[in-house]
Amino acid sequence: MPSDAGTGPRRVPPAGGGRAAPSVRRHLARRRRRRRLLPVLVLLIGAVVLLAVELGGGRTGKTAAKGTTTSTGKRGVSTTTTTAVPRTTLPPPPYEPPAVSPKISPPLRGEGKWVVMDRWDPGPPSVLTTTFRPDPTQPSIVAYVAWIRTSTTELALYLGYEGPGPTSLDRGPEQVPQSAWPRLLATFNSGFYEKDSAAGFYTHGTLYYPMIKGLATVVAYTNGRVDIVDWQGGARPGPGVLDARQNLPLLVNDGRATTGAAVWGNWGLTLGGVPAVWRTGLGIDAEGNLIYVAAADQTPASLAQIFLDVGAVRGMQLDINPEWPILITYGGANAASPSIFVPNPASIPTRFLSPATKDFFAVFRRVAGGTQQQPW
Repeated sequence: MPSDAGTGPRRVPPAGGGRAAPSVRRHLARRRRRRRLLPVLVLLIGAVVLLAVELGGGRTGKTAAKGTTTSTGKRGVSTTTTTAVPRTTLPPPPYEPPAVSPKISPPLRGEGKWVVMDRWDPGPPSVLTTTFRPDPTQPSIVAYVAWIRTSTTELALYLGYEGPGPTSLDRGPEQVPQSAWPRLLATFNSGFYEKDSAAGFYTHGTLYYPMIKGLATVVAYTNGRVDIVDWQGGARPGPGVLDARQNLPLLVNDGRATTGAAVWGNWGLTLGGVPAVWRTGLGIDAEGNLIYVAAADQTPASLAQIFLDVGAVRGMQLDINPEWPILITYGGANAASPSIFVPNPASIPTRFLSPATKDFFAVFRRVAGGTQQQPW
């Protein structure tokens, strides 16, 4: 009878008998070895990946800001080509004139600092104005200055119903055409009557008075450029000229007052026969922009100095005496909110929106592209 004296659990041999036990033990041992090697393999694979990124992809990442990197290999030889990508640079801000240096200390509030007059119009400022006192010996005298950006504007010339003089030719609208009011930025006075000083006058393809060699001339070209020149052409402007207005010789040339500026009697008949009266003028700066100036109690020489003070390299005198100086700006499209910049009790803000006595200039926002055509 078998004995039940053993108290431990009975071990049951696996199927197949005791001969299978060694193979099971070997299988379990291999599994344990693989488990121990798995973390090592993971570390090795990670190291290989990191090395590949550093040698290949990492370099591409570092040069991405500089350009596109490509690699081609043959028998272990690698060639890397880097194509530079141009840097994006912002265009420079539109040019604006420097502030006018005050001549009297302390300066008045805002004296010499430019004020934008066409904020309603999109694009860079086209009409800026400022005032300053040009003569320390006469602090009550104020010079009125307007700067006009020629690259964004169109300068037009119109006859009045009297000025510049009589003609049998069509005088045109004698005011700013209403069709052009949406683009109107400013208007200002022109020059003398023809009877007071012979001078050329050409506009809208019509020669009203022949051009005279040696006279100061403001010229607007069909390509949009504007200049003030000593006229050396013929009696009729060429096909590239949009309009041209002459008045006396140049007052400023090459950044200096001309010698003739010292002889005040050659610059028009003055009210009361005195040398210092209201005078106006039109100049151009080194960047090709127009500068209108006006001031009371000016001689030709002192007007020339004002031109130099505001940066003009060439300049011509326009009309003189108290009745005629005027510059008007507009506070919105369609000639809205006209405002007289140069004080003139004889004028009203809407002066050039209805038939005007004398010829005048108008400044319009330029129409993009193509040949400029003056509104008529």
